[in-house]
Amino acid sequence: MLVTTCLAKYTVRVKTEFILSAASAVHHAILAHESEIESLDRAIGDGDHYINMKRGCATVLSMRDELATFAPDAALQRIGMKLLSTIGGASGPLLASFFIAMAKTAGEKGAETLPQIAAAFAAGVEAIRMRGKADIGEKTMLDVLIPVARTFVELTAQGVEPDCLLAAIRQQAEQGMLATRDIIATKGRAASLGERAIGHIDPGAKSCQIMITAVCDLIAA
Repeated sequence: MLVTTCLAKYTVRVKTEFILSAASAVHHAILAHESEIESLDRAIGDGDHYINMKRGCATVLSMRDELATFAPDAALQRIGMKLLSTIGGASGPLLASFFIAMAKTAGEKGAETLPQIAAAFAAGVEAIRMRGKADIGEKTMLDVLIPVARTFVELTAQGVEPDCLLAAIRQQAEQGMLATRDIIATKGRAASLGERAIGHIDPGAKSCQIMITAVCDLIAA
């Protein structure tokens, strides 16, 4: 889900080609973790999280030829609108909001520097928070996305080297995901389980951790 690319040490630019490469990397990562995500969703979710994530990835990849002709912000906007109409459940509107907000921020403020890219990512996360009326500490994907967004913004503002930045983002994503194991859910289907949800990692948080790690690995390769 991080739409960034390192072209040289600290020289960055979002390109539509990279967005498509990231989509492919995320798709492969989601497929590789199918049994894990499905198991988590069966425990405390509604059973369709993996299906929706897989459908969303496949949808973006099916748009490759179309998106390749777009500027990055237009491609992100198109992805968001397409996901809104193709993914069911709560995931569709949330993921659509993420991409649409990223597109708006990238279009208005640019995506030529790491701080600008971090700002676009943070705008996408904020859109999910507003759309889902949720926040950190409620056993959702935001327990990964909010800390990652904060880390991304803070470290790019400090001028941290890309290798260290990627390591910090990976670590924050994993910590946020693991933290959901000990949280009582207050949003989504898991909220009805009360304390019975404790001991289970949130499937949305796990999916986000997988996606973020996949994109970081792509950048580092």
